[in-house]
Amino acid sequence: MKLKQLLQLIDGTALTPYDENQEFNYVFASDLMSDVLALVQKDSDQTVLVTGLCNAQSLRTADMLDIGTVLYVRDKHVSDEDLQLAESMGLTLLATRCTMYETCGLLYGHGLKPVEKA
Repeated sequence: MKLKQLLQLIDGTALTPYDENQEFNYVFASDLMSDVLALVQKDSDQTVLVTGLCNAQSLRTADMLDIGTVLYVRDKHVSDEDLQLAESMGLTLLATRCTMYETCGLLYGHGLKPVEKA
C-alpha cells in the first residue's frame, strides 16, 4: 500500500514531509515501545508503527529499528520539539482521529500484514 492510499484510508494527515509513493507491507501497533523493540525486526522500512505514545520515545524506537513512518492514533498532537526531532531523523509522522483498533482493522482489511516476530 502506498502512503497516499494509507492516508486516504484512515482519513489521516501528514505532520512531516513525506513521499506519497512510499510502500508499506507491514504494520505493528503498540503503546509499549519495549514490545516494539522485542518484536519488530531491524530494517523494517516497509513497516508503519501505529501508536498512541506521542513523544520522543516512539521516535527514537522507530529510528533504532529503521521504521521510517510513525502513525499516531486518537488525534494525538505532537510537540514542536518532537516534530523537529522526527524531521532530523528523516521520519515521516502521520496522525488520524481513528482509534488504534479502527486503524489496525482498516490497514489489515486492506492488505497490510502484521510484522514477523524478530
